[in-house]
Amino acid sequence: MELIEKELSNRVIRVFYDVYNTLGYGFLEKVYQNAMFIELRANGMEVTPQKQIFVYYKGTKVGEYYADLVVEKRLILELKASEVFVEENEWQLLNYLRSTDMEVGLLLNFGKKPVFKRKVFQNSNKASLNKNS
Repeated sequence: MELIEKELSNRVIRVFYDVYNTLGYGFLEKVYQNAMFIELRANGMEVTPQKQIFVYYKGTKVGEYYADLVVEKRLILELKASEVFVEENEWQLLNYLRSTDMEVGLLLNFGKKPVFKRKVFQNSNKASLNKNS
C-alpha cells in the first residue's frame, strides 16, 4: 500500500532537517515556523502560514484554529519546540486533519533532537464532521 502524500511528506521532512541543522535547538516555535516557510518556498512549494480552518458541529461553525503551515493545500504542519511530544500534540494534529479535506499532517519537533511524526486521517472517515452533516 502506497503512503498518502509520501513524496510531499518526504520533501518537507528534508526541509525540516535542513532548518534544524542550520538553527539548532532553543528558539521559539515562531522562529522555526518562519524558517520553514522560507525554506519550503525556496524549495518550490506553495506554503500558507497560519491557515485559518473552521470546525463545524452538525453544520454549524463552532470554532476555528490556525494551522502553523499548510503545504501545497495538501499537508498540515504542526510545529513544536519542546523537550518531547505529548499525546495532546498528536490529538491536536489529528483534529486539524478531521476538520479539513487534507488527509496527512506532520508534527515536527525542534527539540534537543529533531523528531517528526506523520499522522493520517482519511477523508472516508470524516463523514461525521462534514460541514453539511
